[in-house]
Amino acid sequence: MRRLRDLNTFSKIAIGFIGGAVLAGGVATAAVSFSGNIVNACADKKTGALYASTATSCPSGRSAVTLGIGSTIKFTVQKVQPSVVTVNVKASDGSGDTGSGSIIKSDASGSYVVTNNHVIDAMTVAGNTYSLSITLNDGTIIPATVVGRDISYDLAVLHINTGNLPVIPIGDSSKLSIGDPVIAFGSPLGLNGTVTSGIVSSLNRPVTTQSSSAAAQSYVDAIQTDAPINPGNSGGPLTDSQGNMVGIDSAIASLGGQSTSGSIGLGFAIPINEAQRTINEIITSPGHTSTRPLLGVSFDNSYTGVGAKILQVTAGGAASNAGIPVGAVVTKISGTRTPDSQTAIVKIRSYAPGSTVTITCTLPDGSTSVYTVTLGSAPSNN
Repeated sequence: MRRLRDLNTFSKIAIGFIGGAVLAGGVATAAVSFSGNIVNACADKKTGALYASTATSCPSGRSAVTLGIGSTIKFTVQKVQPSVVTVNVKASDGSGDTGSGSIIKSDASGSYVVTNNHVIDAMTVAGNTYSLSITLNDGTIIPATVVGRDISYDLAVLHINTGNLPVIPIGDSSKLSIGDPVIAFGSPLGLNGTVTSGIVSSLNRPVTTQSSSAAAQSYVDAIQTDAPINPGNSGGPLTDSQGNMVGIDSAIASLGGQSTSGSIGLGFAIPINEAQRTINEIITSPGHTSTRPLLGVSFDNSYTGVGAKILQVTAGGAASNAGIPVGAVVTKISGTRTPDSQTAIVKIRSYAPGSTVTITCTLPDGSTSVYTVTLGSAPSNN
């Protein structure tokens, strides 16, 4: 069974979940060919980090390597690939889906895997019995369980009883810049072990997605990349050039009118800094649930002007406490322009509960005011 759902976005393209497809066959790794200068480097024996060097030898604890651009990608792939898995969802009627994931925590008792909620979303639909398993990089298949999920952020955490597995290094998505090289890992179309590369083509791209089993939407302040990602890459890691996970692949764009498509060079990933808080809450909270920030307003979806018009303000909520009135139009959140209500929601959801943000509003009398708001907290859609 192949799933690729339409999403909402703010341009004349269709965005789709990059769900998987069950596909018989072997493993494929995308070939990448580059030309360029050869450089000398030293690789840290423990972390794998690369350090440029003009010397003829490396210090203790580092190994000498001679690299071109393509060789650098090869080195990074060797570092990351052991922590990347395939997520398998199979139904009693024989249908199924595949997605991707990353091992984010492992000890002697077991391991945690992060993926997208929409990869396992079918398991919540009545009428079928489903099994869930993880395929490790070496081909080992292990039964898995769902620890918790957050529809609002399109994230899910799984657990397997196999421990002491390689864990993916976590990066800092706030340090990304447009043009930075990135690498996408996963199982597009069920082809385990696939790797593609590209660059960060945009940041803070507002993308909303619709769950198939619930009315709730997920909101992503996304990393946009031209690294080819396809159905089945869902939940797989997007890494920087050093192999640190900076995002979780979640959606792709397709040409208008097409509900299913391969990569056209427009892919979207959940920034790891945004995802990490939710992942940690799911793992550590008593009920394996998570939270989301709350501004305490309802926006007027019929408003056609520029900005997000406030229709209602919740008494005692964050906006009310800051003095933001009904009828105000939000035009910026912490300096980021908000041309519509969906962009405003996505931006608010990118913060942690309790964060302090500045809200710039055009008031009903036409004046402009800036408010300092401490965001509230609410249970997320789990």
